[in-house]
Amino acid sequence: MTDHNDNRVGPGDAVPHILRQWLSPFRFWFTAPSWDHLLVLVMGAILSPGKRTVTACLRITGRAEASNFAVYHQLLNRARWNPRTLASRLLSIVVASLVPDGPIVIGMDDTIERRWGPRIAARGIYRDPVRSSHGHFVKASGLRWLSLMILAPVPWAKCIKALPVLTLLCPSERYDQKKGQKHKLLTDWARQGLLQLCRWVPGRDLIFVGDSSFAVHALAAALPDRATLITRLRLDASLFAPPDQRHEHTRSRPAQKGMPLPKLRSVLNNPRTSWQRVIASIWYGRQTDKCLDITSGTGLWYRRGTPPRPIRWVLVRDPKGRREPQAFMSTNTDLDPTKIIAFFVRRWQIEVTFGETRAHLGVETQRQWNDNAIMRTTPSLLALYSLVTLWAGDLLGQNTQPYAAAWYKKTEFTFSDAIGAVRLVLWSDDLYRHCPSNPDMHKIPPSRLFRMAEALCFAA
Repeated sequence: MTDHNDNRVGPGDAVPHILRQWLSPFRFWFTAPSWDHLLVLVMGAILSPGKRTVTACLRITGRAEASNFAVYHQLLNRARWNPRTLASRLLSIVVASLVPDGPIVIGMDDTIERRWGPRIAARGIYRDPVRSSHGHFVKASGLRWLSLMILAPVPWAKCIKALPVLTLLCPSERYDQKKGQKHKLLTDWARQGLLQLCRWVPGRDLIFVGDSSFAVHALAAALPDRATLITRLRLDASLFAPPDQRHEHTRSRPAQKGMPLPKLRSVLNNPRTSWQRVIASIWYGRQTDKCLDITSGTGLWYRRGTPPRPIRWVLVRDPKGRREPQAFMSTNTDLDPTKIIAFFVRRWQIEVTFGETRAHLGVETQRQWNDNAIMRTTPSLLALYSLVTLWAGDLLGQNTQPYAAAWYKKTEFTFSDAIGAVRLVLWSDDLYRHCPSNPDMHKIPPSRLFRMAEALCFAA
């Protein structure tokens, strides 16, 4: 009789063929042993219901008794593969699948991976954006990540989703001081990431969307002409008129700016300001008809030390007075004000992605201490979110229904349906890979039944 506790790996415990097919675009950058180990970890990261540690991935894939468990840790902390190269390949796949033409909208935002421990060298103490409010400041210890995500409509979800393609670790100032190197601010990492994406997607127009943290002159000045930056803008921002035309015989240096323009707060409070009523069909991820009053103009955004940048500013106010007025800017002055608002509100999906990766892919539950492993694990889990979203496009069709119940009238697919569909395919392939010739008689190995039961028992 077969022992149910026998979790040793056998011929039937190979990685499903469909997973090999899905990950085949990344095969070129791994050696044969590393590739086999990667497939196991990816499969485990998808199937694991709890923490996304290496040991959890080994257990869920039937390798709890594998004596070579150390090689799976070494894939993350010492194997030679470049996450930036894989990010470039992932970007090309997402763009080809969801944005084959037109401008590519990319959202950027930072998140804190809450981690403690003296061996996590790059961690710092930051403001917790989730638990803090305007009148209450909460600090959190952890790693700061900057993620750049494609903001594009996903057919099966019937909405805009944020798909991570490049995630950068932003070490703390204390870490840089110990290393004896110059500290990079969040905007410095953003500039590096934006320019990297511009190089990876030549010949395409890119629109980068961020919150007020990225409304800095150096970031706008670094972008090439085919790239646009859309962010919030302070109501007291310094804007200027274009410089006067220089006379032919003038020998002084040409002026970079003209006279100061009125502050946006003054424009907002001026009774002579002309407002236009518009209807926003999508407002922060929800399908709705949102009435807004807007007014727009252009000016030179200037600060000493950086070249002046022409921008289009947009003032938005709620006709019902329920929300505070807001100002937005675009470095593309020809962009319609309504499109500027439409592109900006897409960034709400970035917060949704951060929440779903924590809930369904176990971000913040990994336990690596090695610097190299830390640099690779969190970006890999965020990239897995994008891959699962793409893979689900082949699985969630018209004949598939969302995971609903009598008390939960769910009509639209969410990421929980996507990862559930992917898990079902992997489990089904794993269970019935070696069925007898008679398809009506499925003989499931007891070791696999025990593994599934064990996964349910230790799900928390």
